[in-house]
Formats: sequence, structure tokens, C-alpha cells
Amino acid sequence: MKIAFSGLGVMGAPMAGHLIAAGYMVTGHNRSAAKAEAWAQKTGGTAAATAAEAARGVDLLILCVGNDDDVREVVGPALPELAPGAVIVDHTTTSAKVAREMAERAAEQGVAFLDAPVSGGQAGAEAGKLSIMIGGDADALARVEPVLAVYAKAIKHMGPAGSGQLTKMANQIAIAGVVQGLAEAVHFAQSAGLDTDAVYEAISQGAAQSWQMDNRWKTAAAGQFDFGFAVDWMRKDLGLVLEEARANGSHLAVTALVDQFYSEVQAMGGTRWDTSSLAARLQARKRT
Repeated sequence: MKIAFSGLGVMGAPMAGHLIAAGYMVTGHNRSAAKAEAWAQKTGGTAAATAAEAARGVDLLILCVGNDDDVREVVGPALPELAPGAVIVDHTTTSAKVAREMAERAAEQGVAFLDAPVSGGQAGAEAGKLSIMIGGDADALARVEPVLAVYAKAIKHMGPAGSGQLTKMANQIAIAGVVQGLAEAVHFAQSAGLDTDAVYEAISQGAAQSWQMDNRWKTAAAGQFDFGFAVDWMRKDLGLVLEEARANGSHLAVTALVDQFYSEVQAMGGTRWDTSSLAARLQARKRT
């Protein structure tokens, strides 16, 4: 199977690298040609200067880019170049609307399009242990699932086109609430004069336990936020969530509030901080 991978950032580069390590022939493409060349030199893959060049004659095109417009920018020129019956797998977190739009455009060319956002962050991409939620044709997924399994620990088909993106939105809603709760718990413990390490040991084995607590409690307590999933990305995702909620009538009061809190973190200069930086916002408010 000939594979092209477009989007070689902090997520895409290790994901595409896992495919090379597994023995697949992969052509990499990135808007920054230098980044694609560097990836190719590091992994032994092939770099392409354009999306069309990368897609020429390939059976599977994988995307991991930034937003709706980026997906359109890649799929548009790539679509006519793909092999007959090819599959496009889009790992970008986008709107469900663009996922359905791309699925329709692909179908007109005899190509399948799967919206397949991921959860697990940079660490999951580097370890090859992402969770993938997929919308689109189940038969197309069955054809490419062994490839996706190279960098995934879980792959779940959620339904027709757009279902993967809607599931990712539910994921981000859940994370937003958990991270705010974690930030407030750390802030409260510090304000009460407690040993935050001891608090973690006391509560992390009970009902309060979560991935966020296990991986972000100690760093948040130490004021360390220069890693992980950036605030700018989370705000992009929550914007998609809130737009979809307005369309389907969901009431997401907590999610909207946390999105507002993240805007305050951005104003503090934390655009690239990890999402656990909600704790920094609370500390700043206490000082004022």
C-alpha cells in the first residue's frame, strides 16, 4: 500500500515515522518544505513539495493538519491524483460540517473519506498509543485499519461521516471540565497551605483519579506549563464544540465558561502553554 502523509507537525511527524518503522512506504508533505525534508532525512521516508505530488498514485492519504481550511487546501489538489478506490483518513480535529463536505467530494471521485480525529496528544503520538474515533464508510475503515493500528491503541468506528468529529467534541468537553476541576483543586490545596504532593497521594487512588490528575497535578502545582496540548489548540477545538452545540441545541454552560477562562490564559501570554495552565490563571487572580 502506497501511503502519503500530509502534516508533519508535533503529532503527524511521529505518526508518519511509526509507519516507516513498520515497513510502509510513506511520502511526507508539509506546508513547510524544510520540515518535510527534515522528517524524510530522519525517518528514511520521501518528501514531496506539494500535496498533489505527495498524493500521486497513492492508495492511502493521511492528514494531520490544523483546521477546516487546511483540510480543504490539501484535499482539493490531492483528490484527483489519488489511485482509484483510494482512502483519505483525516486525523485533523475539524468541524463535522467539513468532514461531511470532504466525504461528499471524495465520493464523487470514487474515493472514501474517513474523519478520524485522535486523542492522546503529543505523548500518545510519539508512543504510538493514540485513540482514534472514526466517521465514514466501515468497509473503507476495514481496509486501512491495520495501517492506523501502527500508531493507535484504540480504533472505534462511530458512524457516518462527521461522527468521528462529533465524538472528538465530546472528548474535548469532558477534558475541559476535568482540567478546570484539577486546576481548582491544586489552587485550593495551595491556598490552604497543604502539601500538594501529599494531597495527590491521598486523592489520586479514589474517585477523583483521572489521566489529567496523574499526568498534570504535580506540574500544575509547580507552575510548569511548557509542554503538552497548547491552549491555542484547545480554544480552536472548543470553538468547534460551541458552534456545533448552537446547531444541535446542546447546553454547554461549563464548556463555554472554561473556553472563556482559556481566553484569559491567552491574554496572559500562555497561548502555547499546556491546557493545565488554567491553574496559572487562578494563581494570577489570587495575586491581584
